[in-house]
Amino acid sequence: MLELDHIAVLGETLDAAAACATAQLGLPLRPGGRHVRYGTHNRLLGLADGLYLEAIAIDPEAPEPPGPRWFGLDAFAGPARLDKWICRVPDIDAAIAALPGAGRRVDLTRGDLSWSMAVPEDGLLSFDGLFPALIQWHSPVPPGQTLPPSRLRLTRLEVTHPRAGALAELLAPHLADDRLRFVEAAVPRLSASLAGPDGEVSLA
Repeated sequence: MLELDHIAVLGETLDAAAACATAQLGLPLRPGGRHVRYGTHNRLLGLADGLYLEAIAIDPEAPEPPGPRWFGLDAFAGPARLDKWICRVPDIDAAIAALPGAGRRVDLTRGDLSWSMAVPEDGLLSFDGLFPALIQWHSPVPPGQTLPPSRLRLTRLEVTHPRAGALAELLAPHLADDRLRFVEAAVPRLSASLAGPDGEVSLA
């Protein structure tokens, strides 16, 4: 079973990605860390219900990775935007067997965190990057439970794609979350609605 773990804002730079999230949500992001395997770095914002937001970009100070970067960051261009959603699974190998398009297993660590992800060989998730990235946390307490939660609660995550119906059908046996909406439209995009103390805010 897939469960929503976090959402990610991508940018050509980390400052751009973090500024995009802050401008739309009204909250600053916390320092994150570096992902040596993929030459990326991030900043984070805890959300309610154990979810979190990640701003991520290529780390200009990191050596070139041995292969394509995850999340399609090698090909990312344009304004920073909400671009990825990540689902946790209890068994990454079983999840990949059920959804082979997710990619291959890659084991990663950073500090006291340990996890496995499904990453396509070319770094590009299917459905124009809107197929969910799959993650299995091996750390006893994942980031979503350790980050100080903001007062923002995700109420809707909308996946828009010309083949949104096919994506929904593919994921349906493995994912049940009433916050998810799959919308068929010409331009692929990801958008989120979050409820906060001052009302609803949107992130796209």
